[in-house]
Amino acid sequence: MTMLKSLAATVMLAAAAVSLPGGAFAQVKVGITVSASGPGAALGQPQMRTVQALPKEISGQKVTYIALDDESDPAKAVQNARKLITEEKVDALVGSSLTPVSLPLIDIAHETKTPLLTLAASHVMVQPLDDKKKWVYKVVPNDDLMAKVILQHIAKSGVKKLGYIGVSDGYGEGYYKELSRLAPTMGIELTTHEVYARGDASVTGQALKVIATKPDAVFIASAGTPAVLPQRALRERGYKGPIFQTHGVATEEFIKLGGKDVDGAVFAGEAFTVAHDFAANDPFKKPADEYTAAYKAAHNGQTPNLFGAHVWDVVQLLGRATPGALKAGKPGTPEFRAALRDELEKSKDVYLNNGLSNITATDHNGYDERSAFLIKVDGGQFRLVK
Repeated sequence: MTMLKSLAATVMLAAAAVSLPGGAFAQVKVGITVSASGPGAALGQPQMRTVQALPKEISGQKVTYIALDDESDPAKAVQNARKLITEEKVDALVGSSLTPVSLPLIDIAHETKTPLLTLAASHVMVQPLDDKKKWVYKVVPNDDLMAKVILQHIAKSGVKKLGYIGVSDGYGEGYYKELSRLAPTMGIELTTHEVYARGDASVTGQALKVIATKPDAVFIASAGTPAVLPQRALRERGYKGPIFQTHGVATEEFIKLGGKDVDGAVFAGEAFTVAHDFAANDPFKKPADEYTAAYKAAHNGQTPNLFGAHVWDVVQLLGRATPGALKAGKPGTPEFRAALRDELEKSKDVYLNNGLSNITATDHNGYDERSAFLIKVDGGQFRLVK
């Protein structure tokens, strides 16, 4: 964690002001709070590392990034957000990595009239789109979209009885809510509703309860390395049926930790995870190639993952929104922040690592089925299901 905290400090030191005539500040300031430590570290660490790879200008405007670790703690995220907004005077807030850590930031965004671009997965961040949530945008496809796509695949594969194990927070419960709503319409019975905490060391009891219902398949709603635990427990207890996961497992750490136990897992995920399987002229290749090249240049050839790509995509959206916002006011002013919020609603047909973005005044996520890809863990790699 020392390295990550040092990175945050380095990013803050890089925030030296670039002055315009008259002493006004030219740079757009972006505040970032991610879960670089704690249970969400598998998501937050690559997001923190991505900050070093972000462009230093967006739409010809100097940009400063100030990144802080919220330690997967909602209270710390709130503290970070208030510091970034009140002390650093950021024009936009990004974060956090996890749904339960991000939820308290909605009130802060509304209260301070600061656009919030969340990296969390649950649709509750932007739905229903009320007066508070009109300041919130979501770069990750909604869990309800991904749940629908994977359930359609599960139904087509002949599954009638589906066991469920998920994390006991907003992410897991969001998925369970969607599964329990959609499954009956597809002729699927959910046989269990077993939960566990991200920091738990064992889920043997939950796995045995699921197996006892003799399901045709099992769905696991978790993210990062904690998603390995229930799949391993099921395999170790003799379960041989299909196991489905969520897009939250799209990280090399999941495969490295899970090994043979997670081979065969199928989930609905984003374009970046399987960009290597796309044709050279596929429009999703460009954002993946651009992010990968920038990340490798910043980190001595290391390969990025999807969670870091969330941060990259946020900056692409901000870059498109900035020119219009500058017509309303200078960075650092309420007028600029309000205009930035308005301009984000005009993101049309933007190919991102997360999908094809079409944000509108009534949809602050902006994705449809074209942004959901069936992905399988096959021989230690993520591969596109064709």
